[in-house]
Amino acid sequence: MRRALFVFLVSFTVVLAGTSPAQAHQPVQLTAANPTPDRGPLLVDGTVSFAVYAKVQGKDTRGFRFGLRDGQRRDVQLLIADKSPGNALAATALPEVIITDPRGTRTILKPVERSPFLEPYSGTKYLYLARLSGAGVGGTYQVLIRSRSAQPVEAVVAVGYREVSGRVVP
Repeated sequence: MRRALFVFLVSFTVVLAGTSPAQAHQPVQLTAANPTPDRGPLLVDGTVSFAVYAKVQGKDTRGFRFGLRDGQRRDVQLLIADKSPGNALAATALPEVIITDPRGTRTILKPVERSPFLEPYSGTKYLYLARLSGAGVGGTYQVLIRSRSAQPVEAVVAVGYREVSGRVVP
């Protein structure tokens, strides 16, 4: 009986370990109700992987915020879906991202690359346009995604690097 219980517990543990859900960037969808960072969601821990989606065109803007503590790694990437019309636009017509750190310093992510990326969980193809990495300052960052084209573009801003569950405050 003891041996059977032991075998069951070991088997159960192995099964649980092998079936843990694979984590990907947690999706966050921005809409017209989120035109500025103050009206967008707060990603409480900016080291957690989030994928912030925003379809923009014309003069559209979308915003959100994320928090970091002093010295934590700040990772932000701008991507677009690798499909028409976005992938055919000139770099000057693709969305840009304006990041304002807690001290008020602005960094603008403009398209400087078109590196392909296949998201393994959904099979969706993206293009990396810009990446920013470095030590962060403590506080809340404000992020604004700004359209620069009359054509609709599906932009994604990836924040963070840790594949764990994170909290989003609407």
